[in-house]
Amino acid sequence: MPRPTSAEGARAYDLDRAHVFHSWSAQGALDPLVIAGGEGVEVWDADGTRYLDFSSQLVNTNIGHRHPAVVEAIHRQADLLPTVAPPHANLARGEAAQRILAKAGDQFGKVFFTNGGADANENAIRMARLTTGRDKVLSMYRSYHGNTGAAVVATGDWRRVPNEYARGHVHFFGPFAYRSEFWSSTVEEEGERALHHLRRVIQAEGPASVAALLIETVPGTAGVLVPPPGYLEGVRALADEYGIVLIFDEVMAGFGRTGDWFAFQSFGVEPDLVTFAKGVNSGYVPAGGVIISESIANAFEEQVFPGGLTYSGHPLAMASIVAAIDAMESEGIIENARRIGEDVLGPGLRALAEKHDLIGEVRGLGVFWALDLVDDRATRAPVSPVVVGSLKTELLKRGLLPFTADNRIHVVPPCTVTREQAERALTIYDEAFTALGHP
Repeated sequence: MPRPTSAEGARAYDLDRAHVFHSWSAQGALDPLVIAGGEGVEVWDADGTRYLDFSSQLVNTNIGHRHPAVVEAIHRQADLLPTVAPPHANLARGEAAQRILAKAGDQFGKVFFTNGGADANENAIRMARLTTGRDKVLSMYRSYHGNTGAAVVATGDWRRVPNEYARGHVHFFGPFAYRSEFWSSTVEEEGERALHHLRRVIQAEGPASVAALLIETVPGTAGVLVPPPGYLEGVRALADEYGIVLIFDEVMAGFGRTGDWFAFQSFGVEPDLVTFAKGVNSGYVPAGGVIISESIANAFEEQVFPGGLTYSGHPLAMASIVAAIDAMESEGIIENARRIGEDVLGPGLRALAEKHDLIGEVRGLGVFWALDLVDDRATRAPVSPVVVGSLKTELLKRGLLPFTADNRIHVVPPCTVTREQAERALTIYDEAFTALGHP
């Protein structure tokens, strides 16, 4: 990555390297791209080079960069009341909760606001334990739920291992037909066997000890793993059978990413709790929360809920949520995400896979896609990090900011992406794969 040449860019780079401690990184190896600005689906660096943001940063700028209605709402709220303590009622907070519940469905009654997705999952786990009187939380190995105490232990990937300090967490394998743990030969068989496996884990752990099933509706960082038909319905049935609270983590999948307001609506399954963050206001101000079913909310009418945050329902964040949801509705942004996925990204990415043997599988829906990269299609052996790094370099050279994870490229533009921008991105992906010398 070339260092910025502008004085402002060089200063930003030098200050970062001198003073900023980055997440999930060996600090000495970092060479960050300086992002100076953004608008819509584009960002630009300190030298003015523009990039299509097909990372949505951390898959969170669903409404795009610098949406005028959201920026203006933050300005208005800052002029009126820039902060307020959670015990007070505030119009922005009440309207944000009302907007979210209207999109989530009639089975939900309240929203508990947090600072982001990790503490949303922390508090959902707390609610499940308090209302069931049980302790264990079951979650998938292929998952990410955040970097706080219980959330990171609920996480299944490598980030859990150095951080296993929370109690009562058990993991299981979810369905992933392309890299099946169950020797499945069809998607339907994968779903059936994954449900049998989950049932046996619940039984082996003791159903009366299990408080919650915490599941990313569509696991995101783990690879955009769209569940097979019937799987989530089967999970709901198991939760009902054993009296377990079903929590859907929609931090990444919610608010338009899958082409619906919430991913669970794409599958017709209702959870007991929903955690959210990211796309609810595209991260313009940090915000997250738990959408709570009527039955669980009612459990705390007399019982004290032992949880809270100084910035729960922060008015700047709440104003941005209201404006973002209103803009998504009035501008047809959810429908656009679904249409782009069905008409442009889905067909276009599958065409790339037919052309380039490096792409083993294409998965996704809406503006939530992953390319699983392999050395050999027969063995499905993942490519090395070197290949992914080279591909990332080629994409940046051609003006596309990618999201990479393990052996994958995640294709995750803002929900506002246009057909022309999506088609331009597909051309860039094609050129980058070709530049690597792979057919």
